[in-house]
Amino acid sequence: MATALKAGDDFPEGVSFTYVPYKPETSAVTACGIPVKYDASKEFKDKKVVIVSVPGAFTPTCQNTHIQGYIEKLPELKAKGVDQVIVIAYNDAWVQAAWAKANGVKDEIIFASDDNAAFSNSIGWTLGPRTARYAIVVDHGKVIYAEKEPGKEVTVSGVDAVLAKL
Repeated sequence: MATALKAGDDFPEGVSFTYVPYKPETSAVTACGIPVKYDASKEFKDKKVVIVSVPGAFTPTCQNTHIQGYIEKLPELKAKGVDQVIVIAYNDAWVQAAWAKANGVKDEIIFASDDNAAFSNSIGWTLGPRTARYAIVVDHGKVIYAEKEPGKEVTVSGVDAVLAKL
């Protein structure tokens, strides 16, 4: 049974995503690279991380409204102690990598696949088969912020809402 995360919860064990690490030799948008596993449960134990989930790469709200804020305000997030921002979506790791490259992102933000929306399904935050729009902040294994958008707008999962909670 899916259980939504809330502030104060431990980040669950067994959560992983896949992504294509940035390499200069695969920097072209059409270069594929090799996806690798990102063991989120392990990595989050000693980091402050912002997970941003979107329904799909290259879609109007996700591209123009949601992700741009995180790209533009990454220095502010880092200044508040964030070690890593991870953008997840239902899309596969190659589409996520192409989306990062199309936005000029190398390795400063990880664009990863929530394969088959496994994590999003586990917390009940999906839009049909896709990942829902939400943000989660994990500080050394503890969830300190977790909000799913109530509608189609970017409010509680936007960068300004997250910055206000850091």
